[in-house]
Amino acid sequence: MMEHQQPTIEVLIIEDDVKIAEINRRFIEKVDGFHVVGIATDDAQAKEQLDILRPNLVLLDIYIPGSNGLDMLSYIRQHFRDTDVIMITAAKEAEAIREAVRSGAFDYIMKPLIFNRLQETLLRYLDFHRELNRLNLSGSINQSDVDRLISVTGKKDSRHEISYLPKGIDKLTLIKIVQAISAAANGMSADQIAKEIGVSRSTGRRYLEHLVSSGEVFADLTYGVVGRPERVYRKRES
Repeated sequence: MMEHQQPTIEVLIIEDDVKIAEINRRFIEKVDGFHVVGIATDDAQAKEQLDILRPNLVLLDIYIPGSNGLDMLSYIRQHFRDTDVIMITAAKEAEAIREAVRSGAFDYIMKPLIFNRLQETLLRYLDFHRELNRLNLSGSINQSDVDRLISVTGKKDSRHEISYLPKGIDKLTLIKIVQAISAAANGMSADQIAKEIGVSRSTGRRYLEHLVSSGEVFADLTYGVVGRPERVYRKRES
């Protein structure tokens, strides 16, 4: 007897930059169980393809010509209740993130998109989708079913524990640098970090700039005795 094959998750990408959309498509199709059925680059294309394709999942950029991602998310939730949404955007506004979560986005991923981070979300979504299908077929539901369904929408599933740090960034070294900066009331320069941790200045600078891009650390310029500006890194208050 042949095993029952799980249906493929059909994905629509809504992204105004064609090159980025193509990169996202390749990322998605590296993950078993997912297939990109369309790419829309503006509001009109997005609505047309949603109506024709009825995808299971949409990867949605918050900035799209003729609309914005939050309005599009609301439109999808209103008109396509069986379609789920993952927001992918460079926007860092806290209110936009809160609004996306309130409006029912499955996840919210910041650009630049890292494959392992996207893969983690897609694997959680795959579990979520299969669990929904199982419950639909069972015809009944109990508290353990509800708990299991909620658990697969959580941030991490232990079966899919994936580090999504960029290439060349070691987790332990990163932790040491964060600890060093947290303990420095006046911040630290790349030189100071390098001496403290025992790495080269260029390596220290690379880790610090990664922390800046992730929002954990901020940098500003200070001027030494000879007037030469120096970039100093400080831990951002939570």
